[in-house]
Amino acid sequence: MLELAADLLPRLRAGEQVAVVTVTRVARSAPRGAGASMAVTATGEVIGSISGGCVEEDAVMLALRALAGHEGLRASFGFSDADAHAAGLACGGAIDVVAYPVSVDDVLAVEALEAALRDEVVAVGLVVEHRGGTAPLGRIVPIAIDGQGLGILTLTHTPRPRLVILGAGDYAAALCRVASVSGFAVTVCDGWGLLVTAERFPDADTLVTRLPHEFLRDEAARLDPRTSICVLTHDERHDVPALREALRLPVAFVGALGARTTVARRARLLREQGVSDAQLARLHSPLGLDLGAQSPEETAISILAEIIATHRAGSGAPLRELSTPIHGGDSRPADAVGGNSCVASPAGSRMIGEGA
Repeated sequence: MLELAADLLPRLRAGEQVAVVTVTRVARSAPRGAGASMAVTATGEVIGSISGGCVEEDAVMLALRALAGHEGLRASFGFSDADAHAAGLACGGAIDVVAYPVSVDDVLAVEALEAALRDEVVAVGLVVEHRGGTAPLGRIVPIAIDGQGLGILTLTHTPRPRLVILGAGDYAAALCRVASVSGFAVTVCDGWGLLVTAERFPDADTLVTRLPHEFLRDEAARLDPRTSICVLTHDERHDVPALREALRLPVAFVGALGARTTVARRARLLREQGVSDAQLARLHSPLGLDLGAQSPEETAISILAEIIATHRAGSGAPLRELSTPIHGGDSRPADAVGGNSCVASPAGSRMIGEGA
């Protein structure tokens, strides 16, 4: 539900009736995991997706029933291969869902959506099983609620992973575009202010006109293990000092464009400036997966593919050459808890409804 904040909040504030359908369990393989949500308005407008189109028609009908009855409803799709394909789950998996009405009067839900829209860390509970508990099916509750008689799915939102692009050329502009739509918070930094403009980088979250290595040095405390850094300056005068700073940081990914001869020469210069072999081993350069990319846009896709593969521990191999599950589904209700237990919120999170 929280990923729909930008679309849901204006409708709720306008007094519209909305029902949300959330995946509560995935068995085997499914396009999206537990927690994925879509919303349906009273007029039948659909926001988001829970299966990439496999079961959306049935989910819309379920949502409209939940709206009409002012109650939470449960449904399952695809418990057998025959049923799965009949329901449109071409992946052969199975999913459980809960459909539930949400209104502006649901204070906890609205607070959680507002915090998610601010890109804050949020954790709330969704009642997905009701066995005589105190909260009805489909109610948004604090994750510290007494769970006696309830099954609760924890819905979380964490700030977007950050991508720092050093350089403001055509490759940087293309990478900014594809990274932004893929869910990254993008910072673009270059010492040449003529290139670092909102017109050139309309999708960037932050634009910085500074020498890249100075920016990294001052920004170091705010670059966390989910951050990726791409050096696209095409100039050793900026590449080498920027990489020297980047490779000292505890970030997830450091990459730099360059031909193989450039990569070798740059590695020698970095060693001369005190960068260790262990630090150099972290450097993704040449940067990107082998897609045969030629244009800046194709190269940007290649770069982002390598970043995602690193973040998700993907192989980067064609799926047809692999035998592992495509979507990584399993039969457990991920993040669901029951009885008297609850899922602890991430460190530093705001527990909506707990007086924070």
